[in-house]
Amino acid sequence: MPELPEVEVTRQGIAPFLIGQTVADLVIRNGSLRWPVPEIAKQIIGQTIRQVRRRAKYLLIDTDAGTTIVHLGMSGSLRILPRDTPVEKHDHIDLVLANGRMLRFNDPRRFGAWLWCELPEEAHPLLAKLGPEPLTNAFNVNQLAAALAGKKKAIKLCLMDNHIVVGVGNIYANEALFAAGIHPEAEAGKIDTERLTLLVTEVKQILAHAIKQGGTTLKDFTNADGKPGYFAQKLHVYGRGGEICTHCGHLLSEIRLGQRTTVFCSICQTR
Repeated sequence: MPELPEVEVTRQGIAPFLIGQTVADLVIRNGSLRWPVPEIAKQIIGQTIRQVRRRAKYLLIDTDAGTTIVHLGMSGSLRILPRDTPVEKHDHIDLVLANGRMLRFNDPRRFGAWLWCELPEEAHPLLAKLGPEPLTNAFNVNQLAAALAGKKKAIKLCLMDNHIVVGVGNIYANEALFAAGIHPEAEAGKIDTERLTLLVTEVKQILAHAIKQGGTTLKDFTNADGKPGYFAQKLHVYGRGGEICTHCGHLLSEIRLGQRTTVFCSICQTR
């Protein structure tokens, strides 16, 4: 599933082509996504796109009339294409621009979303209870310590909880915990301030680096220009269960935690 860096790379790729453009049409070929595409989504027709933002893993396309909320789901992608580009399988939605280009949404598994809300969008049920963005000052050791206080849940599960901090999915949770030397099963409420400070730093650095590198190469992820991400070359633990630890040479362990594959080094990562 595309995580925060992949969504941010997509936003950076499409924003220059959308901002300031007028929407000529919204073509919905298949509205049966994770949630049905509402008919009111067509209120964007005739509107000028003011901004393209990201909140957690949601892309927000702002106009004066309201905001389109897009989620890529597990296999969704967005492409900027000429308006007359032939339709291919799984091309479900086209946001057609007056300048002859369009934003095409392709989603083979149809777990993505294309929704509409009136401003302010922060009141939308999908966005209202989200935690802080990890790359902002709102995500800091004091905020994290307060959110984890008294929690017996494994730290990795807390790190992936969007009520605590948004966008730190499975790949980057594995990598950040390894970099901070924290065992993924460590009881969240018992991790000291020093280690939490390091964890916050590593989350920020790893996500920022992944964005700079263009996201992580997964079989379903490519950038808005069709090119793959390159961060997979830098992964230390994710997807490497049973391989050699890049730090100590010990074999990496692999377990299931919260129904997600979790890889760690039992030597480098302590409880």
